[in-house]
Amino acid sequence: MMATANPLFDLTGQRALVTGSSQGIGFALARGLLDAGAEIVLNGRDTGKLDEAAKTLASHGSVHRLAFDVTDHDAVRDAVDGFEAQTGALDILVNNAGMQHRTELENFPADAFEKLLQTNVASVFHVGQAVARHMIGRGQGKVINIASVQAALARPSIAPYTATKGAVANLTKGMATDWAKHGLQCNAIAPGYFDTPLNKALVDDPEFTTWLEKRTPAGRWGKVDELVGACVFLASPGSSFVNGHTLYVDGGITVSL
Repeated sequence: MMATANPLFDLTGQRALVTGSSQGIGFALARGLLDAGAEIVLNGRDTGKLDEAAKTLASHGSVHRLAFDVTDHDAVRDAVDGFEAQTGALDILVNNAGMQHRTELENFPADAFEKLLQTNVASVFHVGQAVARHMIGRGQGKVINIASVQAALARPSIAPYTATKGAVANLTKGMATDWAKHGLQCNAIAPGYFDTPLNKALVDDPEFTTWLEKRTPAGRWGKVDELVGACVFLASPGSSFVNGHTLYVDGGITVSL
């Protein structure tokens, strides 16, 4: 007899917006949510990359494209409100858009610091607020913010990035505190070290890879598809009483000295 999908993790009939989803972790999460039955709304600023991502995912399910700058509050509001009015409800939000800049702290450029704050933190507020206002009216919704092991740890040359990811984890707690009473579940995923375009400089550094393999109990880089299960869980009915939590998916790096 053929096994049937567990309804606790079935996303059929749900629609998910994933920011920064033309490549890397965002793309992998979008594909995973599609495979779990959800419709996907891809987001990014580069329409060419969005088109390519949409073509690649077309065979997996229903895919929409919504190009806007996650750091522009008015543009975010207009895009989200317009999509809700013209296409339909956004039931799941994955705030994935982010960036990195590596420089020792004493020489870290002020403009790079501001850009990190806008891209990694302000975007979570802008998109989270715009989508949640609609979710609150419906009395349900899932918000999943992508934090990092850097919410709990620090390493040289990325102090501002560490600050932004700590802020994402705490903003997630605030979202849950304000919005749980409206039927929303707001949680975060904190990836460890994954082989992504954002980490290309580290992946290409044999010395760093050797250090990481020794430092991580699992002994390797993570693969982006290994984040999908956590995302599907937090997007599904299976997490109906999970709120304000940051789920570390890191091969054990945060629990081991």
